Amino acid sequence: MTTRGERAARSAALAALAAFCLASSTCSLAPASRDTNDLTQTPDLDESAAAPRYAWRLPRGFPEPPVPASNPMSEAKVELGRHLFYDPRLSGPGSIACATCHRQELAFTDGRARARGALGDLHPRSAMSLVNAAYSLRLGWADPELRELEQQVRVPLFNEAPVEMGVTGRESEVLTRLAASEPYPALFRDAFPGEADPITLDNVTRSLASFERTLISGSSAYDRLLFRDESRALSPSARRGMELFFSDSLGCSGCHVGLNFSAPSTRAGAKPPEPAYHNTGLYDLGEGRYPAPNEGLLRATGRPQDMGRFRAPTLRNIAVTAPYMHDGSLASLEAVIDHYAAGGRAAGNPYKNERLRGFSIDAQGKADLVVFLQSLTDETFLRDPRFASPFGSAKKSAAHD
Repeated sequence: MTTRGERAARSAALAALAAFCLASSTCSLAPASRDTNDLTQTPDLDESAAAPRYAWRLPRGFPEPPVPASNPMSEAKVELGRHLFYDPRLSGPGSIACATCHRQELAFTDGRARARGALGDLHPRSAMSLVNAAYSLRLGWADPELRELEQQVRVPLFNEAPVEMGVTGRESEVLTRLAASEPYPALFRDAFPGEADPITLDNVTRSLASFERTLISGSSAYDRLLFRDESRALSPSARRGMELFFSDSLGCSGCHVGLNFSAPSTRAGAKPPEPAYHNTGLYDLGEGRYPAPNEGLLRATGRPQDMGRFRAPTLRNIAVTAPYMHDGSLASLEAVIDHYAAGGRAAGNPYKNERLRGFSIDAQGKADLVVFLQSLTDETFLRDPRFASPFGSAKKSAAHD
C-alpha cells in the first residue's frame, strides 16, 4: 500500500517529467506494456532522403535529445567517437584518454576530488559526469557559452590553463598519429564519407560529441517504478527517501529537477528553458566570496550576484560519483545531506541559493534519503558494452592510469 506522502512524491516527479516531455512523441509517461528491459528502438525514416534516421536506443520515458543540424547522428560517427574516447593516442603526449577522467563504472567521472591532466596539471574542479549530457542546456560547471557537446569536447582537448589532453601545439602530431594507427583510416572514412581527407580535428570533435550524446542512463530502480510501474522496484526505505526528496521541507527537487535530476534540461524540438546556476553556500571568504579560481558563474559574467553559482550536476548514478560538489570537498552522500541540512557552510553568504534555508532530519530520515539516492543507480548503464572500451582490457587499463 502506498502512503499519501509517496503518492505526492511520485506525482511531483511525474509533473516535472510531464513538463519536460510535453508534446514529445518519444517521451511516454505510461507504464511499459511489455518487458523492454531498458531500451526501446526508434528507427524512424527520413522520407525526403529515403534513408534511415539514427536509431536511438532510449530508456522508456526518455525523449530524443537535441542534435545540431551541423552534426547529424550516425552509427559510424558514434563508433569512431567511442574509439577516440578510449584512446590515449588522442592526447598530445599520448598518455591519457577522455576515459581517464570519465570512467564508465563511475558514471563517466573519475573518483577524484579534482581531475588531473596529461602533464600532471591539477584541474580546479572535479570531472563532471557525462551521463545524459545530451539533454543539458549548458555544459561544464559554470560556463554559459558551452551549449553543445561539440563545443564542450574542445575544452579538454585544447585547454592550457590547466593542460588537460594537451593537444594545443601538437595538433598535426596527433592527427598524423591517428592516420597511421588502425583502425582509424577506415573509421574516419565510414563516419565522413565523401571527404577527401576526413582525419581532421573538426571530425574528431564531431565524433566524440556523437558518442557522448548516446550516454543515456534511465533504467534505475526509480525509473522502473516511474516508467514501468514496477511497484516493488523501490524498497520501503527508498520510498520514504523519495518522499523526503520531493518534500517542500527539504527542497532537494527545487534544484535537482526533471528527467535528469539536474538543472533544467531540453529535448529535441523543444524551446529550451532558461539555464539555472546555484550558490550552495559552500564557501564564504567574506562578503560571500568563493576561493579563486572557483568563483563560479562570476568568472563569465562579472556580476557579483553570480559569485559561487554553479550548475547543479545530475544525481543519476550519484552513488558511484563521490566525492561531491564542484571541488570534491564533500566525501559522502551523508556529508552532502548534512551540508544542506545546516543551510550551507556559510550561513551569512549574501549570494547563496534562497532555497538553502536548512532543515531538520533525523538519522532514519537521512538513511532513507541516501537509499533513495542510491536507487538512482543504473547498473545496466554502468556495464553496457556499447559504452565500454573497444580495445579490450589492456588499452582500457592504460587509459585509466
